[in-house]
Amino acid sequence: MAKARGRGKPVRRRDKKGGPSSGRRKPCQHCRDKVEQVDYKDVAALRRFISEKGKIRSRRITGSCRRHQVQIARAVKRARELALLPYVNEGGRDDNPRRERGDRDR
Repeated sequence: MAKARGRGKPVRRRDKKGGPSSGRRKPCQHCRDKVEQVDYKDVAALRRFISEKGKIRSRRITGSCRRHQVQIARAVKRARELALLPYVNEGGRDDNPRRERGDRDR
């Protein structure tokens, strides 16, 4: 006689327990410090919200609330425009040129 597979209810994603993201979300750093407006001149604080390649990190990664994430994005863009922050970090650049699709080493 064959075993019955998967006869129980499927476990929904929201019903799963444990894991690295279980529990409450950490509060927004700016809300905790009661910062009303994110300053574009505070380059050291803005660098935390930029990846190694120079991209603005998402809310899910930074833990910011929606309001402050919008302010962070606007402040980073202003700081880039005024040359306080780079558009692309130099460390993320490769020295070798990209190869075309058919160009292989044999």
